[in-house]
Amino acid sequence: MFESMGLPLPAESIIIGASLYAAATHHLEIRWIVLAAVSGAIMGDNFGFLIGRALGYRLLRRYGKKIGLTDERLMLGRYLFKRHGGLIVFLGRFVAILRVFVALLAGANRMPWRSFLWHNALGGLCWAGGYAIATYYLGKGFLKLSGPVAIVAGVVVVISAVFMMIFLKRNEKRLTDEALADARQEESKAKPQG
Repeated sequence: MFESMGLPLPAESIIIGASLYAAATHHLEIRWIVLAAVSGAIMGDNFGFLIGRALGYRLLRRYGKKIGLTDERLMLGRYLFKRHGGLIVFLGRFVAILRVFVALLAGANRMPWRSFLWHNALGGLCWAGGYAIATYYLGKGFLKLSGPVAIVAGVVVVISAVFMMIFLKRNEKRLTDEALADARQEESKAKPQG
């Protein structure tokens, strides 16, 4: 729960450790581990979303320029969350660094809560429940797989991040123009007629 709220804690390690302990000793029941992990992930992300909604955007506007988040990039972030927020929230659950910040960013970028809740719950169920159950049933054999699987997953994440950064860099101007057009359209809809 605390990791999903934005604190950099080892949630995966705790889920895997508890599941291995349950498989090896039978002193814990896997269903309670799954319930605790999924509930904690979903609740933590919702708290993180609320914190991001209340404080996030103001902090990003105030201090974002120090880390390269210009007003245009903040607007682009809002636009991307508006267009692809559900996918970002769901997939963010499976990327360690993004998992810590995705709920805060979704709240700061004003993602609709219902959409956030659905994608967050689905991601939390697949991620926390999947890790716990897979670890439990694979038992100690999971540890043999986790080394190569972690290396492959890490390489895939790094390659994906590089491609995403290249794509965003090459398309930042076009996406920013789309975000500006979308913002103007929203403003014109919001203005009272007559």
